[in-house]
Amino acid sequence: MSSPILDTTHSPHVRLHTVPLPSVRLTDAAFWTPLRRGNVENGLPRLHGLLEEHGHMDNFRRLAWGGRAGVPPARQGPLFTDSDLYKWIEAAGYVLQVEDRADLRALVAADAADIAAAQEPDGYLNTYFIEERRPERYQGLVHSHEMYCAGHLMQGAIAVARATGDDTLLQVACRFADHLDTVFGPGKNETTDGHPEVELALIELYRHTRERRYLDLAAFFLSRPQSLAGLPPIAERPALVGHAVRSSYICCGGADLVMETGDEAMLANLERLWEDLVNGKIYVTGGVGARYEGEAFGEPYELPNARAYAETCAQIGHFMWAFRMLLITGECQYAEAMEWILYNGLRSGVDLDGDEYFYMNPLSHDGQEPPSATGHRVPPRQRSAWHGCTCCPPNVQRLLASLPGYFVTVAERAVHIHLYDALTAHLNVPGVGPVQVQIATRYPWEERIEVKVIVAAPTEFALHLRVPTWAKGAAAMINGGDMAPAEAGQTLVLRRNWRPGDKVELHLPMAIEAIEAHPYITEDGGSVALRRGPLVYCVESTDHGREEVDPLYFQGTDAPVNVADLAVPADAYEGLPESWEARWNGDLLGGIVTIGGPGYIALRDRRPLYAPMSDGYETGYTSAHITAIPYYAWANRGPAAMRVWLRKTTAWGEM
Repeated sequence: MSSPILDTTHSPHVRLHTVPLPSVRLTDAAFWTPLRRGNVENGLPRLHGLLEEHGHMDNFRRLAWGGRAGVPPARQGPLFTDSDLYKWIEAAGYVLQVEDRADLRALVAADAADIAAAQEPDGYLNTYFIEERRPERYQGLVHSHEMYCAGHLMQGAIAVARATGDDTLLQVACRFADHLDTVFGPGKNETTDGHPEVELALIELYRHTRERRYLDLAAFFLSRPQSLAGLPPIAERPALVGHAVRSSYICCGGADLVMETGDEAMLANLERLWEDLVNGKIYVTGGVGARYEGEAFGEPYELPNARAYAETCAQIGHFMWAFRMLLITGECQYAEAMEWILYNGLRSGVDLDGDEYFYMNPLSHDGQEPPSATGHRVPPRQRSAWHGCTCCPPNVQRLLASLPGYFVTVAERAVHIHLYDALTAHLNVPGVGPVQVQIATRYPWEERIEVKVIVAAPTEFALHLRVPTWAKGAAAMINGGDMAPAEAGQTLVLRRNWRPGDKVELHLPMAIEAIEAHPYITEDGGSVALRRGPLVYCVESTDHGREEVDPLYFQGTDAPVNVADLAVPADAYEGLPESWEARWNGDLLGGIVTIGGPGYIALRDRRPLYAPMSDGYETGYTSAHITAIPYYAWANRGPAAMRVWLRKTTAWGEM
């Protein structure tokens, strides 16, 4: 048995329908395949071992098998650790939907048995609120994460049931949901969990079981103020505020409710909140969350670089929200946001081998261990397999395991392709029947995308291909015919009577662009970020030693190159000079396209900290060669300083 990640088969208020996860297969040549393979072969086994090592598994065993030799008598870890295991199980469930791995199947079965044995007779399940803490159940929902953990249990159980047909864990999840329904609701306990998650999980449990009580309970929670910080219900919230992950999850729940009920007020406010995000509260990398305090959004345009929080979980949450908005509206802006987040802010959260993770994803870093010399709390300079709050690793794992399910959707007599990679999709198109689509491409490195349509006989339907906003000059041709322009930022709709083997060739030009920030983002004034195709680039100190930058300038000194002093020649209207180029390097960082060209390094040592304007001090520059790598790849070669935003200068005279 298998289903889509979100099963919208019976959802009445969507424009696009999801497809079963196994129906889309990325090929060995796909950009995402090495990382997804590393996720399965390295990430999942390693994290499960660490969950064992840190006592997460024993927290369940001590309830089920208390007193057995080797089971610690005391609970271990923070109060929310149950959710880490549940997310790992969800990731394993997605893997098992597409490949039969005996190792994962055995681990999931053993975990499910331990979890089931730990459940209370009334359906309650949480390894923290037991024994002396039993009276505290549901008494501190602002911070207790009880229903948050319950939600992740539900999602993990659904993924496993769809993969294996074994409903052991699903029965546990349904008993817990039934318990929640007896405790919460109108006239009962009307409090919500401080960390949203159960809302979207209950709605997917409704989709899977068709038990209406689960949808109604989710709707009730969504109608209530959020217990943390007293925030109003999401349909009434005027702006994105507070904890960025919690905000994204409640928006996901609201979108799920719209799909099932058509709540117009909810949808209208979700659209307003989305505009609040993209017009003032998201980094150029797709990172979300500006403040360390509260892991929270800042004010509009408050987007610091070195102190960017940009939690990996927040990127995942907003990717999930964008996907739901895409299904509801069919608007390609949401697919564009998914790609933006996926290739940059989210991809940076995991290393090239797929088993070490960043919790925070800054846009500049000095390469030093925290605390930094400035006194600010700063992210670690290298990724780690384990974090004290280990929410991000299993979240990355479940996203990577389910990733193919986000690439393609279907509608009545239509196929929609939202994300590009080398893949084969076996689709059941409403009103049409079986259609196979094959994509051959080296995206995001190369601009050419070939889409081959395979049908048993001539069949009429519409093929929708998203054209990104950055792809100025995009064009497409069918079966080798004339190239026709395709409008950037729109969907190219090709409606025809498709014949077996028809091919569409889509070209998405990937110019190297210098991106300027809104002038209200004060930290980025006078600077540019570099982008090529869907990828945001950065400079890393590893590529900018004294010899690489300007050996003459550094001759006879031990002074290191400060990447903060690198500057790019970028005219206000013409962008980077034509001498900048993109180069494929198959031996670097798993194979990447680097971009680079002539630039400058600032002579900062010639200027005092403060000086009267009348003294005429100006920052001098000397020529330098600059190399930029995709932002997602930084910190994969050991500790390094890094910057996304580079000072720009129009002083081209020395070049």
